[in-house]
Amino acid sequence: QVQLVESGGDLVQPGGSLRLSCVGSGFTFSAYTMSWYRRTPGNERELVAQITKDGRTGNIADFAKGRFLISRDNTKNTISLEMNSLRPEDTGVYYCNMYRFPSAYWGQGTQVTVSS
Repeated sequence: QVQLVESGGDLVQPGGSLRLSCVGSGFTFSAYTMSWYRRTPGNERELVAQITKDGRTGNIADFAKGRFLISRDNTKNTISLEMNSLRPEDTGVYYCNMYRFPSAYWGQGTQVTVSS
């Protein structure tokens, strides 16, 4: 079955950087657009960034533009999210997502905390 496993979340100071990773299995990874979402305290889950099957950045949230970079390595069934200039409001749980009609698949999430 489809599995998505995120890693890389941590406690980081404001202005710092983190790199999140997500490994997918149970499906043809290279055939699907992949996405990062996040849920920050008190808010609904929201899209952070998408990457197409061939590595082009798709939709990206305004808060992520210029600070976050999404990438993928189809040889390793992995997508990554490089996050720079982190802010306290970036604190939340970050999720990996894949949509294969008619279902959306999610990982368990990885916690990012930005605090001094």
